[in-house]
Formats: sequence, structure tokens, C-alpha cells
Amino acid sequence: MPVGDSMTSLRMRTAAAFTAVALLASVLASGVGYVLVRDAMLERTQDAVATQVRQTVERLVPVQMPANADRTLQATLQAALRTADQRQRACVVTSPPGRPVPSPAPGCLHVPVPAVFAARAVRAMVVQRVRHLGRPYLLVGTSVTIYRGSAVGAQRTSPPIVLVSVSLDREAADLRSFIRAMAMADAAALLFGLGLALAAAHGLLRPVRRLGAGARALAEGELTTRVQVRGRDELADLAHTFNRAAGALETTVTELRALEEAARGFVADVSHELRTPLTAMTALTDVLEDEPDPTAARLVVAGTRRLGALVEHLIEISRFDAGAAALVLDDVVVAEAIAAVLDARGWTGQVAVAAPGDLVVRVDPRRFDVIVANLVGNAFRHGRPPVRLEVRRAERDGVPGFELSVADAGPGVPDDLLPLIFDRFFKAGAARSQSAGSGLGLAIARENASLHGGTLEASAGLQAGAVFTLWLPVAGTR
Repeated sequence: MPVGDSMTSLRMRTAAAFTAVALLASVLASGVGYVLVRDAMLERTQDAVATQVRQTVERLVPVQMPANADRTLQATLQAALRTADQRQRACVVTSPPGRPVPSPAPGCLHVPVPAVFAARAVRAMVVQRVRHLGRPYLLVGTSVTIYRGSAVGAQRTSPPIVLVSVSLDREAADLRSFIRAMAMADAAALLFGLGLALAAAHGLLRPVRRLGAGARALAEGELTTRVQVRGRDELADLAHTFNRAAGALETTVTELRALEEAARGFVADVSHELRTPLTAMTALTDVLEDEPDPTAARLVVAGTRRLGALVEHLIEISRFDAGAAALVLDDVVVAEAIAAVLDARGWTGQVAVAAPGDLVVRVDPRRFDVIVANLVGNAFRHGRPPVRLEVRRAERDGVPGFELSVADAGPGVPDDLLPLIFDRFFKAGAARSQSAGSGLGLAIARENASLHGGTLEASAGLQAGAVFTLWLPVAGTR
């Protein structure tokens, strides 16, 4: 997707933030609910057991205790406070005043009774939750003080102490069930919150997506692009700003295109207007060249021919700018075409040529002639001999083609100027600016290469000089 990886997109981050908040709220609510339910459940069990112990003692212990009835009372209380499923166990012990409470017999209760707990149970009812061997229990202790011993059995007025232990496994199981239910509720809430978050993020980011699509359309040149404005929030204000910026950009680009078109038309018109008088001037200079002292005439002839070449180059450039340049393809033997270029310009024997004689390509002969002439002429004007021209077969991106390279032994082109070497009217240094070239030859050569579907590149030589490499498809165009 255009905005990048889907897992790191703004929509996913927004949905993740919403979901995290929902999950945190759900977990907090579940935690608070668990604590409240646990405390309420244990308090209810604790109150129920304490009430049962108190009522049982009040019901079974008489106000006037007969003599020698302590064993009977202990058995009666233990039987009344125990349950058949052993969930609740009871033990009754006696302790004379001022002496430690004896420990219950092993197995009488679920858990051992701490001495501190037993001492506290002598004075009042004590309830305490304990864990033994990893399981929860409730421990209740109280002293029986509601009776009076008989005069005969005064020694038996030592109050019996009732100790009760209750297994809380049932409550623990209920709490585990509650935790599972809360976990499922949290999971359902998480999924529901995720769905809501995605839906909310989708709606919230819809204007952002519209702005992104509009920006991409502008980047692709669709200057009439505008985004729909909805609402009155900050995103709507951003959409208004985008539309104003797009309108200003469209106006500016339209004006620049109009100025560029006018400039191209001006160059074309001036070039055509200059061609006619230049033709007449050239004919006159040919006559002047035959005078006895042709020195001045030669200067005029050279300047006139240079001006004529500039006009021809300007006309050619204007055709490229107007999109009017077209190829007239024909089968050409590369070695023969290169020989014809060199012979027509008097360069035969001055260029070391290495080209396969059987290489036949389909190109526009006139434009191929212009490319080779510009590259070789540039090497002579701005480089030094020897000038080498090499041709080899070369395939690019699966397209059969050939490479033509022209190298010289001159000073070369600085690396920082290589990207500018094909610009129009570019001349590097004072020597180049005073040369006979128009500054358009390399630009025209590259335009002709592009018209064929090829490339023209410049680089520094391995030892010295500059190397220009032309690549063209053998079939004419790609």
C-alpha cells in the first residue's frame, strides 16, 4: 500500500491505541470486580460459620452445667459443628485459667491451631483465614462462658474452647469459575473493542486517505485534483488548505507552461526568420572567399557558418520541444555509416575505429549521423588525440542492442560537471565557452538517442579524457 507497511500504518496504530485502552479498562474492571466478589464471598462464608458456631453454643450449652458433664458437652458440640462431608470440622478443648490452651488432637481439624490464635479465642470469638498445604481454610475459635458450674464440680468451671475449621475449596472453585468467566468476558470485550476501534479508525482516517490520494494525484501531474471537504473540524480545515494549495499550484504551473510554450515558439520563430537572410549571407560569403585577400572574408564565412549551425540546432531543438521530431527508420550497417560520417567531415584516418562489419541495425540514418558527428566532433574540439570509436553488441533489460563509445585523451570533464554535460548551451570553462560549438550538440545527440529508445551517457576515462557511451536497440525503438 502507498502508506507503507499495513502493521505500522496510522490506522493500525490508532486501532491498537483504542484497543489497549479498552483492554486496560476491562482488566481494571475485572480486577476490581474480582476483589469485591472474593471479599463478599469470603465475608459471607465467614459470617455464616461464625453465626452457626455462636448459635450452636448458645443452643447446646445449658446455663447451669451439671457435674462431670464436660466430656458429654465436648462430644455434643463437636458432633453438632461437624459436617458429614468433612468440609467443616470441630474440636472442643478445655484449659484451666492461666494455662496455655492445649493443641487439638491430630486430624481433629484441617489445620494446626497457632498458639496466638488459641490464646485470643479464650477471650473472644476469633475468625481467621489461613492456607495449609496450598489450600485455603477458615479457622474459628471461641470460649464457652455462658454457663455456671455446680458447687460439687467447681473444678469444671474451666471454660471449654470451641475450635472450628472450614475448608474453603468450594469458594476457591467458585472464584476460579468467576475468573474464567471474567477472562472470557474480557476476551469478548477485547474483540468487540478491536472491531469498534477499527471502525472508528476507518472513519477517522477517511479524510486523511482522501488527502493522500489527492497528494499522489498532484504528484503525478493531475493539477485539477481537489478533495471533498466534509464537516468543520481540523481535518476539514486541512482539506480546505490542500485545495487552496492545489489551486495555487495549478495556476503557477499553467502560467509557467504558457511561458515555456511562448519561449519555445519564440525560439522557433526567430530561428526560421534568421534562416532566410543567413542563406543569402552564406551565398555572398562564398563569393567573398574568392577575393585575392580572403582573410577578412574567411572570418565572415566562419562566423556566418557558425551562426547557420546555431540556427539549425535551434530549429532541431524546437522540434524536440514541440514533440514534432519523428524517426525515419532504415536498415543501416553500423561500420559503413560510421565511415560515411568520418569521410563527410574529413576525419577519415584521424579516428581509431573498431566496429564489427556485420552489425546491421534499424535506425534513422540522418539522426544516427548527427549523434556520431556530435560525439566525434566534441572529442576533437575539447579533447586530444588519439580519438577512439568502438562498437560492440550489448543487451539491456533483455533488449538486444549495441554500444558505441567515443573516447579521447584530453583533460576530461570534472566529476561535478558530468551531470550537466548534456544541458543546453552548457560549456565547461573559458576554453569551451570560446569554442566554435553552439553548446547544443550533445543535447541534440541525447534527444536523438532517447527518440530511438536508447541512452547517451558521459563518464571519465580510465586514464584520461572523457568517454561518451551511446546505447541503441537494434530494432529501432524499444
